[in-house]
Amino acid sequence: MAHYADIYESWARAPEAFWEGAAKTIDWEAPWDKVLDWQGAGATWFKGARCNTAYNCLDRHVEAGRSEAVALIYDSPVTGKKKQFTYAQLTEKVARFAAVLQRHGVQKGERVLIYMPMVPQAVVAMLACARIGAIHSVVFGGFAAKELATRIDDARPKLMVSASCGIEPGRTVSYKPLLDEAIALSAHKPDGCIIFQREREKASLIPGRDHDWKEEMDRAEAAGEEAAPVPVLSEDPLYILYTSGTTGQPKGVVRDNGGHMVALQWSMANVYGMQPGDVFWAASDVGWVVGHSYIVYGPLLQGCTSVLYEGKPVGTPDAGAFWRVIEEYKVKALFTAPTAFRAIKKEDPEAKLMAGYDLSSLKTLFLAGERADPDTLSWAEKALGVPVIDHWWQTETGWAIAANPAGIELLPVKHGSPALAMPGYDVRVLGPDGKDAAPGENGAIVVKLPLPPGCLPTLWNDEARFRSAYLEDFPGYYKTADAGFKDEDGYLYIMARTDDIINVAGHRLSTGGMEEVLAAHPDVAECAVIGIADAMKGQVPAGFLVLNAGVSRPEEEIVREAVALVREKIGPVASFKQAFVVERLPKTRSGKILRGTMRKMADGESWTLPATIDDPAILDEIGGTLKEAGYPKT
Repeated sequence: MAHYADIYESWARAPEAFWEGAAKTIDWEAPWDKVLDWQGAGATWFKGARCNTAYNCLDRHVEAGRSEAVALIYDSPVTGKKKQFTYAQLTEKVARFAAVLQRHGVQKGERVLIYMPMVPQAVVAMLACARIGAIHSVVFGGFAAKELATRIDDARPKLMVSASCGIEPGRTVSYKPLLDEAIALSAHKPDGCIIFQREREKASLIPGRDHDWKEEMDRAEAAGEEAAPVPVLSEDPLYILYTSGTTGQPKGVVRDNGGHMVALQWSMANVYGMQPGDVFWAASDVGWVVGHSYIVYGPLLQGCTSVLYEGKPVGTPDAGAFWRVIEEYKVKALFTAPTAFRAIKKEDPEAKLMAGYDLSSLKTLFLAGERADPDTLSWAEKALGVPVIDHWWQTETGWAIAANPAGIELLPVKHGSPALAMPGYDVRVLGPDGKDAAPGENGAIVVKLPLPPGCLPTLWNDEARFRSAYLEDFPGYYKTADAGFKDEDGYLYIMARTDDIINVAGHRLSTGGMEEVLAAHPDVAECAVIGIADAMKGQVPAGFLVLNAGVSRPEEEIVREAVALVREKIGPVASFKQAFVVERLPKTRSGKILRGTMRKMADGESWTLPATIDDPAILDEIGGTLKEAGYPKT
């Protein structure tokens, strides 16, 4: 069995040959003229090759004799529904909906905006677009009308695909009024909308513009309509995905077809250790990049079974929900955000709800999306008894920049580190002087160009912004906007976003390092640290602590201990003197803590409600806590 170091070295020695070899796992209609075409900005991989992503996800597995293998499992604790789709069944549904799109005038290269909850129809719509060469743009279901309108104007979709509602624990989110308002607000008007009517709530349809999903599919079935895969160029866009937290003009990350397939199938085998027939569960949402890469495309390219879960880690019905799904479907690898495990740990700190479930199928837990603090990692390792692998990547890259490659060899796990760079990524840490930082020294994390297959080649209709946002600050490198360091073994540590490095009396300090210390306190479930403006020191840190369920000790005592911990582990240089106990932290729906918004509130700067916020009321709670503490001071 090859070792990681050998494989990484083989890529570094001959990168084009490495990816040409990886491309053999994909079925191509016509070969490429050049493996790599790179002119100093975004890279074009497998230039000139012709392919189809939906064919590689579906048809080729059916043709290979795996038509009855399960492709997709739908599990919805919020509705009580469960359903499984074989590769043959999913191929048929995708081909049929692709024919519906064509009947409504959608052609190769045109955009379809998908605004859906976590239902199988969302997956079908994405794959149907890929089948006919249309470009999909999935917007997280329930997004505010104004934000949806900005994406409509940017993508200029021919057609909208949506649902009557989304269903969450204790509430129903009506999608159709939001969709109607967004279209009214947008300058661009789509030709029509296809609406999937859910049983919980039926939406009123506008005659002439809106069409019922079921009626459209029934009509296509009666007429025997099924669309064949349309070959596209490798470099043609597969989708546009707008980055979470965007305000104002949205930033549309473009993903190509050919390079994306090569990278994702390589990652499924080598990063996640998944083989055809294995059950893979990415507990995310199709509206985020994790859902695109590892609910829909990655598992299906590799011939795995993918779990589509419409529920939460807690509350559907309790903090044992994940264990039930793992046991029921024999999940081999689970991929979720650290936030999910913090929520489970907060509700069930002793993992009592795990008792009685057979979790023997689970071989690995992968965490990404928010920094995985060592305390959460340790808790998960102890509770599950399997390797817990932190890995690091971004919406822009589409797959892991750094990981512990379970499919190659499991490297020693170092808590707090996503381990080592994957083939394709030459990761550097640059100090303030622009030179390589010494081991242990914090700096800006960058990736030497060109970026590997699967990464963004540009932003949608905005090459100038692509260059200014990612390429200009560090010429020759891609700016990740993350900060951290490498240790003496080359292991990477992602400590904060670059704007979360705070300057305390001339000392550059990582808020992530302070959060790591606070999270180790036995009574703290999760935490956040921000830098607040200070007239004397420039900035001073402040911590926000969410306590474990059932903690009955005085809050003041816990705060004193937390402050003392930081002063002990990091030192008086951190000037860490204040922490506040709060009920919950403000987050995006993908689990990222809104530290930037909290900092602006503390400093008295103007701020806008983030488009992706999970619950706006939490910011009111944080504002009240800050006011009691005397912030903002001006």
